[in-house]
Amino acid sequence: MASSPLGDFLRRSRDQVSPADVGLHSTGTRRVAGLRREEVAMLAGVSVDYYVRLEQGRERTPSAQMLDALSSALLLGEDARMHLFRLAGLAPRGGVDAGPERADPSLLALMDAWPGNPALLYGRAYDVLAANPLAEALFDGFPFSRNLMLTLFLAPGARTFYRDWPTAAANAVAGFRLAFGAAPHHPRVRDVLATLTEHSPDFRTLWADHRARGKSMDVKAFHHAEVGDLTLRMHTFDVRAAPGQELVVYHADPGTPSADALRLLTMVKDAAGTE
Repeated sequence: MASSPLGDFLRRSRDQVSPADVGLHSTGTRRVAGLRREEVAMLAGVSVDYYVRLEQGRERTPSAQMLDALSSALLLGEDARMHLFRLAGLAPRGGVDAGPERADPSLLALMDAWPGNPALLYGRAYDVLAANPLAEALFDGFPFSRNLMLTLFLAPGARTFYRDWPTAAANAVAGFRLAFGAAPHHPRVRDVLATLTEHSPDFRTLWADHRARGKSMDVKAFHHAEVGDLTLRMHTFDVRAAPGQELVVYHADPGTPSADALRLLTMVKDAAGTE
């Protein structure tokens, strides 16, 4: 029985919830990683037959009330809940401009006003639209493709540069899944998805999990060839004037070795600029 994106997402979501997570006692031999279908149906207040039809793709038009009940039963966060609504065709996607994305000049000026903080602006397909000088220095010497997803999964040195690569990769795919749900027909999003699906087994595995959420990692650990290890806090901001764009700003906690490394990186950058 062929499923649907909605059915796939529901199945993966219940795989990730244990009976204990929702206050159920596990009895008998369990052949599933998470909740059974009948357990989800009970928690959502729906018949087992109806829920099975949803997972199998035979029912594709659940009501908003039903989606809210399923979101509660599966302990979905707000990002995953909105993704579920989009898959069911109930969340407005709005008009998506398929043309080239550009950085607003006022936003570029703001990024340059943070000389001590690496700052990146990227679009809905994770293409880097702009980077301030310190962000360029942070990624300097690393085979930076100007697309964060392609860099993370296809660059040979990614697992060295991103010291906690598995966590970074899982979070990136969850965010990309959310972006794909908001604009599934955007040509650049589909192009990046096709490239990763063809060339990265790690991406294919993570993509099959159907996790969807916005940026949840507030700390990233890097290894820079010239200044060594850096652990930086990451702040992500939606650009309201350009839906799909996000501004990422990094900073180091004061008095830490990472703060020293970031200052050293600034000096390395400045010295290179005077040569």
